[in-house]
Amino acid sequence: MLAEIKGLNEECGVFAVWGHEKAAEMTYYGLHALQHRGQEGAGIVTTDGKKLHVHKGVGLVNDVFSEDKFSSLKGHAAIGHVRYATQGGGGFENVQPLVFRSQKNSMALAHNGNLVNAHALKSQLEAQGSILQTTSDTEVIAHLIKRSGNVPLEEAIGSALSMIKGAYAFSILTEEQMFIGLDPRGLRPLSIGRLGDAYVVASETCAFDLIGATYEREVKPGELIVIDAEGFRSSQFTSPLQRTLCSMEYVYFSRPDSDLNELNVHASRKTMGKQLALEAPIEADVVTGVPDSSISAAIGFSEAASIPYELGLIKNRYVGRTFIQPSQELREQGVKMKLSAVRGIVEGKRVVMVDDSIVRGTTSRRIVRLLKEAGATEVHVRIASPPIQNPCYYGIDTSTKGELIASHNSIEEIREIIGADSLAFLSTEGLEASIVADRDIKDHGVCQACFTGNYPTEIYPDTVIPAYKD
Repeated sequence: MLAEIKGLNEECGVFAVWGHEKAAEMTYYGLHALQHRGQEGAGIVTTDGKKLHVHKGVGLVNDVFSEDKFSSLKGHAAIGHVRYATQGGGGFENVQPLVFRSQKNSMALAHNGNLVNAHALKSQLEAQGSILQTTSDTEVIAHLIKRSGNVPLEEAIGSALSMIKGAYAFSILTEEQMFIGLDPRGLRPLSIGRLGDAYVVASETCAFDLIGATYEREVKPGELIVIDAEGFRSSQFTSPLQRTLCSMEYVYFSRPDSDLNELNVHASRKTMGKQLALEAPIEADVVTGVPDSSISAAIGFSEAASIPYELGLIKNRYVGRTFIQPSQELREQGVKMKLSAVRGIVEGKRVVMVDDSIVRGTTSRRIVRLLKEAGATEVHVRIASPPIQNPCYYGIDTSTKGELIASHNSIEEIREIIGADSLAFLSTEGLEASIVADRDIKDHGVCQACFTGNYPTEIYPDTVIPAYKD
């Protein structure tokens, strides 16, 4: 569905390249491929072996970078970041990569995820005299690294990572080295590829396809990778735990042409749709998906249910991310600026509307109304994930529990609220089976905390729920 009107957003995307003469340009293209993961800000930091060069700003990748900017981004290595403002809110000071300069050396850091013990660590750092320049939890990592004193940077990073809890996929760039790391449970995605002799790293493999790189492997949970003039070397900064990659990466966030943990996103969504059709069959004339992330599941549902798939909803691709809504009447028209129902397809038909998830229910209600206004005689809503009943603490702004419609309403009550003729969700067992299948769950398991409330890490009393704070 459309994240802007749905209220569900990923935090950010990370890209890095080492050993390429046009490192900044490759990073720019990589960030373009990851633009869906964050639209609030973008940045690139490069190294020429002697100095770090940085350019970043608020807005989309195209807004932040122009051709003349690349002449100042010199070097053979770069890290980049696209941001959606969750932990710490927006503002230029929170746009990543964050750069920290000192007399001995400088360091840039780009991070995807959320630290569940960030508040406690910030209090500890401030009590010891640290002055934090941003409200981002990413800065905490840098301060912990610098606290280690005069030890090799690899050792200092390992020491810092032993103190942080939560979800993190990060890249660190100094004048002479690059470091890549992933949390012990692999809650966020991160992959390694090759572009000729260069190494590339990205939150999603679709970024490799854009620049012509080849996929090598996933970064392993608890792994710390060092890339420098001596080559590529890997170590475990901690023992990996059971993999719990965020299930919403498969359900909604990642692009369908990406592979996560050795599984194609489009294929997994189709499987979810097929499983949903088995769990919640319905008699209908057509199946349609809510563009764009729900189309794969809708196709799967159609195939399994033997009901024709039709393009019953069209996304307006020329509407900006924001628009003026000076009155409640116009706010109600907002979804019509984003989506249109195809009357010639749905009129007089019993329609199955497949969507990836329901957060607050507002948009689902408006889409059901769109379809009925276009002449659909029945609208049966099928959701290719379980009900979201709990907030996410790992970098997705599912907001507070009270704002989640499924946390305080039964499925029948939700059906009445959104005006559907029937409503069904995919089961947690069905979701897990669609992703894990016959693979080893230790290495391919997923986090379903937003559905079940079973968080894979400790949640502290002062853990901040990622939510837009501007």
